Amino acid sequence: MTVLDNRALNRATLARQLLLDRAGLPVLDAVGHLCGLQAQEPQEPFIGLWSRLRAFDPSSLSDLLTGRHVVRTHLMRRTVHLVTADDVLAWRARHDAMLRQRAQGAYRRELAGVDLDELAAAGRAVLADGEPRSMPELARAVAGRWPGPGPRALGEMLVAALVPMVQLPPRGLWRTRAGARYVPLATWLGRDIDPPIAPNGAAPNATTPNATTPKGTTPKGTTPPAPDPVGAALVRRYLAAYGPAASADLRAWCGLAGLPAAIAAVREELVTFRDERGRELLDLPDAPRPDPDTPAPVRFLPAFDNAILGYQDRGRIIDDARRGLSVAGARVVLVDGRVAATWTVEDGTVTATPLRRFSRAERTAVTEEGQTLAAFLSDGESDRAQVTAFSV
Repeated sequence: MTVLDNRALNRATLARQLLLDRAGLPVLDAVGHLCGLQAQEPQEPFIGLWSRLRAFDPSSLSDLLTGRHVVRTHLMRRTVHLVTADDVLAWRARHDAMLRQRAQGAYRRELAGVDLDELAAAGRAVLADGEPRSMPELARAVAGRWPGPGPRALGEMLVAALVPMVQLPPRGLWRTRAGARYVPLATWLGRDIDPPIAPNGAAPNATTPNATTPKGTTPKGTTPPAPDPVGAALVRRYLAAYGPAASADLRAWCGLAGLPAAIAAVREELVTFRDERGRELLDLPDAPRPDPDTPAPVRFLPAFDNAILGYQDRGRIIDDARRGLSVAGARVVLVDGRVAATWTVEDGTVTATPLRRFSRAERTAVTEEGQTLAAFLSDGESDRAQVTAFSV
């Protein structure tokens, strides 16, 4: 089996993530291709798309939000993501169990004794009037029935897990500050989410064959195992945007544990490799895997970018010693395809702080890309950028 080293995986990742060459895709298509962008920091998706698209106009993303073509919602890993309306409707039910388990795990002590189905019903009843509410407002509306848990536990359980919700604009619009206010997804989009399929690929009411049933047959009176089309679609979509990748990488990206059946269902469509650690990597046969020597331009990434967070093994793009940056909210700079600096912006000046020594050519390339970013962030009022001296 062919072994792909970290540099080969790096170039494949950059190509899939639209970071090797800026793409000419419409913004909606780019959000769909990337399977959404992590977006708990409302302005970061604009930077992520600017780094990936040619002539990106931030107003186009704002228009997609107000036009209800993309939404901000809790989804992968129970974090806020910016995803297309079609994707959230197709994927939300598949994430329900994971969202509930993770939220309940975070507030297990506070929610002890609370019937979550009853809490969900109470939340839906409050939201039935269609009025947007903040998480504290929603929590206060149901707190009379459950006075024990704090408002944070009740509110987050409702908005991040029990009721499929969307964060309404103006939150998430370009250069706009606004608190998070929620309405149900179905209310905002005018469409219900797709019905759920059991995580193990079985129909929700399927009967399990007994041990005497011949392999490959279905006993009379039982329901055969249902396919898992949503899981299979997630596998294909993930590999298109992140592959080649191991099943553990897929799980780290979406947070779902119940995808082995989906992987098995599409395995014959895929090609396989090994990484330097010996892990099996899955991929779509016709997906781009550029020559490892392909030059990689400097790219400035936003906080919590999925090009880094979308893997269990992030060694293809960030050194293990720097892995903590990816979960600490640091904005990073890719040089030769790898995390080589952090960056900040203040008073219109973009400042890059190297994590290693830069050559003169690298310093020039980082400065020039930083100047372009400064102009984007300031609407053309500033093109100031600087690279600080490296210090051990």
